[in-house]
Amino acid sequence: MKIIEKIRFLFPPLQWRVQVIVVLGVLIGMLIVVFHISNASSYLSNDPLTCMNCHVMTPQFASWQKSSHARVATCTACHVPQDNFIRTYYFKASDGLRHATMFTFRLEPEVIRIKEAGKSVVQENCIRCHYEYVNMASIVSVTGSAARHGGDKLCWDCHRETPHGRVSSLSSFPFARVPKLTPVTPEWLQKYIELEKSNK
Repeated sequence: MKIIEKIRFLFPPLQWRVQVIVVLGVLIGMLIVVFHISNASSYLSNDPLTCMNCHVMTPQFASWQKSSHARVATCTACHVPQDNFIRTYYFKASDGLRHATMFTFRLEPEVIRIKEAGKSVVQENCIRCHYEYVNMASIVSVTGSAARHGGDKLCWDCHRETPHGRVSSLSSFPFARVPKLTPVTPEWLQKYIELEKSNK
């Protein structure tokens, strides 16, 4: 009987049920719209176009497209941990939440710079991909935190142009050819808007 009483406690009184159902419906509807507009499901993939969901990433995307890495590595191959599934998706979620917050509230800086956690991840991935091709014995132990404390250099301290070239600010690539963002307006609504414009 105690379980049934606890379940009943979760339901609102009879006179409030309609209002609660309407409010829950509105909230769930808003969550679905935000999920769709933000293209949230794309962040589960490794598609480089996902990085273009944010306009501020245009210079990085354009410079990567012209680099040698574009043929062999996606954004996540370098910028997300690759050692295990849990760490990969934890990093994607925490980094994505930070990015979404910054872009939503317009807090992004003019010059995009990699954060400390990102430096360690990129360094790990440089070593992971290039270990067989270069004598890495002296830098295998170099991490983002060791370099930050003046211990050693990171791979891109020497390989400065790899893979993004000289990207200094959002205005570095004003005429870069990049894919257009996917429209968030449903096709039926876009047709209706165009029809209304043509009738005026």
